[in-house]
Amino acid sequence: MRNRSGAQTLYRISRCLASGLCLLQAFGIASAQTPIAQPGDATAQNLMVVLRETEGGNKQDESLRPIGKAKAKLPDGKEVEFEPAWFEFIGDMHIRFVFDHPNAMSGASPKDLARLNLTAEQALELAVTNIKRVYGAPNSQPWSSGLLQVKGKSPDLDSSYFLDSEFWRGLLKQHPEGLVVAVPKRGGLVYTPLSNSKAVETLRKGVVYLHSSSERMRVSAALYLFKDDRWSVFQPAPKGK
Repeated sequence: MRNRSGAQTLYRISRCLASGLCLLQAFGIASAQTPIAQPGDATAQNLMVVLRETEGGNKQDESLRPIGKAKAKLPDGKEVEFEPAWFEFIGDMHIRFVFDHPNAMSGASPKDLARLNLTAEQALELAVTNIKRVYGAPNSQPWSSGLLQVKGKSPDLDSSYFLDSEFWRGLLKQHPEGLVVAVPKRGGLVYTPLSNSKAVETLRKGVVYLHSSSERMRVSAALYLFKDDRWSVFQPAPKGK
């Protein structure tokens, strides 16, 4: 039985979906035209990970907690139950494991991770490695107001570089005071050293707008601090966001 906290998180996540149909299509349930990832198509080599919003969430640590089973209705009114490989992460974010294909991504399930003999933590490390292998390592580019933007070769996966601990550890060597990071949308991952007080204030004031204006592409309305080799919530998402 899922505990109350897990049930509340799943409810919050379900509110963030435009419809259950798009989610079911990702798992090949809603339409006969939607390809279902078969074991041969879902391998360790194309396992990847994306960040998505948990509306109303404010988790204080970065441990991975499975969200569990979900239910959704098909267009014909039939209710189906499925279990995606989704995990609570930190703040108002959760992660979703997916398999990358030439023209689309398909959702991964806990059974997929078990078949690949991966724990959630191992899967996360492998997924980030795969993203960097296929779409390039993250690089920092000047953005505006003293902020820097993290980019790769696929804007849809730029936010996933938030999960690249190796990248942030490298930056931390240059800025041991810590890094303040925002990931308001899928193609928007920005940061500044904590010592740049002006840029930090810009993020404090601007992250909610950057998040809300991103509409269906939005990820997080919070700010995060990477320091001492771990993430913490620097500024929580406003209530109601």
